[in-house]
Amino acid sequence: MMSEFYRPIVIATDGSEDTQRAISYGIEIAKLTGATVYALHVVDTRSTISESWTIDKNLFYDMMMSEGEKILSKIKKIGEDSGIEIKGVLLRGDPSNEIINFAENNKMSLIVMGTLGKTGFDKFLLGSVAEKVVRSSKVPVMVVRGKEKN
Repeated sequence: MMSEFYRPIVIATDGSEDTQRAISYGIEIAKLTGATVYALHVVDTRSTISESWTIDKNLFYDMMMSEGEKILSKIKKIGEDSGIEIKGVLLRGDPSNEIINFAENNKMSLIVMGTLGKTGFDKFLLGSVAEKVVRSSKVPVMVVRGKEKN
């Protein structure tokens, strides 16, 4: 069944284990609807690096961008194994703002993302990034809970 409703969609991920279910949901939606899929990873540049660090800040962000490329490669492989082409997008900035801006500026019909990521328990039900995206996005957002922990 092809649908114009979910074309295209963006799966926002930080690469954490808790976002794996969201990736699976996004891929399943694409399989069912024929949607074009973009995997989006944002390197968070909000945190300030201490001036006393001996490592170069640019080197630090380059390492984070390299890690983001690896995350996107893994998601592309998951999509490929499922028969879905996934286009990777790597951005720098405030994750919630970048997710919203990408979705709105590129006319996405859906944002798929997990509840808790690498930020831990900033919020009990939603991660702080997911909460901001849900509250501020003009694009519909599907928030997928990670695996329940015992």
